Amino acid sequence: MLQNAPSDPATPKALAKRNAKVAIFCAVGLAFMVGAAYASVPLYRAFCQLTGFDGSIRKAEVAPSKVLDKTLQIRFDANVRDLPWSFKPSQVTQEVKIGATGLAFYKVTNNGKTPITGRASYNVVPEQAGAYFQKLECFCFNDQTIQPGQTVEFPVVYFVDPEYATDFETKGKGEVTLSYTFFPVDSQQADASKAASPLGDATKAGL
Repeated sequence: MLQNAPSDPATPKALAKRNAKVAIFCAVGLAFMVGAAYASVPLYRAFCQLTGFDGSIRKAEVAPSKVLDKTLQIRFDANVRDLPWSFKPSQVTQEVKIGATGLAFYKVTNNGKTPITGRASYNVVPEQAGAYFQKLECFCFNDQTIQPGQTVEFPVVYFVDPEYATDFETKGKGEVTLSYTFFPVDSQQADASKAASPLGDATKAGL
């Protein structure tokens, strides 16, 4: 003869307590994942800048001592996202020898009626060039606050590492495009009283 299965011994009070614990664990897990997602953005950007991964340009301390008798065509591109700014390169292209230091300029105008702080992201095409296209000075190293009606011309000091000419993925590519996109900075992070810093708060570029 079959016996009836034992009834669930859990009381409504015990069930409520268990459900509360599950809810707490879920909330903590969600908070951890959100925090990790936000933290991963600067970490990913730092990784890309260090390695040149995903077409990100590396920040350099010194220019190479070797200059090759080979030239590259450098194209310049500029974009804005959700900002009332005009942003464009002062030159469309430049020819530069591999290993030599190049100097380019970008011009930005705030067409809005209030000071606005923006941050420039950057990359190069082809992506394989990101490991060799390096910058000594750039406005993208810092957030930039532009006053209403103000126009600022930003210099970029860069070079292409001589190893570009020996890497099988890049040595046959004679053109590189440097692209910037300005995005707005969160109003809580922005310091509207700080003037734009064309040289990224540094003087080592010698400009």
